[in-house]
Amino acid sequence: MNPLHNLLQTIDNFVWGPPLLILLVGTGLYLTIRLGFIQVRHLPLALSYVFSNKKNRNGSGDVSSFAALCTALSATIGTGNIVGVATAIKLGGPGALFWMWLAALFGMATKYAECLLAVKYRDTDSNGQMIGGPMYYLEKGVGSKWLAKLFAIFALGVACFGIGTFPQANAIVDAAYLSFEMPREITVIILTVLVATVTLGGIKSIASVASKVVPVMAAFYIVACITVLTSQADALPAAVELVITSAFTGHAAAGGFIGAGIMLAIQSGIARGVFSNESGLGSAPMAAAAAKTDSCVKQGLTSMTGTFFDTIIICTMTGLTLVVTGAWQSDYAGAEMTTFAFASGLDSAYWGPLMVSVGLMFFAFTTILGWNYYGERCVTYLFGVKAILPYKLFFLVLVAGGAFIKLDMIWLIADIVNGLMAVPNLIGLILLREVIVSETKQFFEQLKLSQAQNIQTA
Repeated sequence: MNPLHNLLQTIDNFVWGPPLLILLVGTGLYLTIRLGFIQVRHLPLALSYVFSNKKNRNGSGDVSSFAALCTALSATIGTGNIVGVATAIKLGGPGALFWMWLAALFGMATKYAECLLAVKYRDTDSNGQMIGGPMYYLEKGVGSKWLAKLFAIFALGVACFGIGTFPQANAIVDAAYLSFEMPREITVIILTVLVATVTLGGIKSIASVASKVVPVMAAFYIVACITVLTSQADALPAAVELVITSAFTGHAAAGGFIGAGIMLAIQSGIARGVFSNESGLGSAPMAAAAAKTDSCVKQGLTSMTGTFFDTIIICTMTGLTLVVTGAWQSDYAGAEMTTFAFASGLDSAYWGPLMVSVGLMFFAFTTILGWNYYGERCVTYLFGVKAILPYKLFFLVLVAGGAFIKLDMIWLIADIVNGLMAVPNLIGLILLREVIVSETKQFFEQLKLSQAQNIQTA
């Protein structure tokens, strides 16, 4: 094998190894404790903001809080929910799902903190649009321009050469060919035109599409999973028990051919969980900064539900479907394993694979939209608004060409840069921890006072 490929593989294994995972989960654990388990205590309040803010017009911003959340979800709900979960369970056994839950629990606190900071330190670009994210709270809050630029460079790399283009375009082209025998060239033309139509309109266009497509595609996939789980209802209690016991005892995955110990279950579960919901990587804050809101804490609460929807709900649905159908013990891996699970669960060699293919196509398309916006924000920070149009045209070329590129080395580079995004962002969260705690404490004190006054008035 190519020595450079081996070197990149080694770097990738290190970047996504224990040091980064410990930093990600450790930051989430620290924030969870400092914020008094905000993601558990105030989840009902956060969910109420999600739906009440759907038509919110208060505060400054470009799109509603709900639309900003959907834009962030469009980038996170993707192939990781179908392929990533299957990969984690194949490698680490059913117990990996438990560790995905744990990563998501702490990740909700991280997502809350980074999106709070995004709104607090956001700015307005020369086009009059809200702009924010780790670049801005690293520069304005931490006072470090070089860390801010480092994050922007890494995130731009992910948008152009990683999650935002090649894997998603490949997934759509492959799914369309396998399910509908659609020629790859035709799929690429349709995909490129659709992406151009949406993304050239900016955040308002992307958010408008995301707020319509994301809830529909998530509901479609959840209903498909519930259909399988209902048909296998008798096996569900045993499946949940297996997930929990395997998390602490280890389990032989892949039909016993790969020994999956506890550490393997932990590492694969946490890594894929973080990869799926992106808590701590710094991507979601760029969407959160565009929200119309009068409170950075409110937007932080709204944004943290993204991790709840992504991992606690959708990844759990996929994981339990794989376990109850026994697909995790098959010889299949990745998307093929999930397809096999649906085919056997629905007892249909047609409808099962079709559901997975349609889900993959929608998930991949919206991921392209979300990451297109993230790349735009990074380009604006680095080069100004004049660079937005050239970036968008270049992005479209990458989407079109990416459908025919299958270069492991490029994906390894993208994976490395994706992990590196998290480092400056987490440094920012740790250094600005007192700001996060102070803003949170002040908000809930005012909320408590307001509720008391309302009771007295009533």
